[in-house]
Amino acid sequence: MAYNLNQVSMITGLTARTLQNHLKQGILSGEKINGVWSFTGEALNEYIAHPSVKQVIHAKHHSVVFDFLDDSFKKTNRICTIMDFPVSADEALSIASFFSSMISSSGNDIEFRFINEKNLARFILSGSEEQVSHLMKAYYAQDSAADSNE
Repeated sequence: MAYNLNQVSMITGLTARTLQNHLKQGILSGEKINGVWSFTGEALNEYIAHPSVKQVIHAKHHSVVFDFLDDSFKKTNRICTIMDFPVSADEALSIASFFSSMISSSGNDIEFRFINEKNLARFILSGSEEQVSHLMKAYYAQDSAADSNE
């Protein structure tokens, strides 16, 4: 599966500018096809595992949770959920791709973070109660459909 720059940005929590700098530095490898960056799952896994990138991603994970907990003046119902899945790196990227595609296509007000270490994928979703609930239902509905097809 191929990932574009926006998907990599959402999956890692890093800005497109940071990703472009990492491309120039050789930390991230990708291919420009018809003017659009494309990244393989293998390249994305290597990038996420890079020590300096992993450290930044961890900090961004923590900031989503800390910001959620620190905001005591919420005006609407909000959810912050952390999901840990013991899956392979490829399965983790597939799940991350599902979440990032769903969030991108619907323009949700959801913060999404992902990291995979030692076959444990951690996903953090934070946003409005309605939107996070809808996203979780969509994930488990497609996951159940995939299980029933096996």
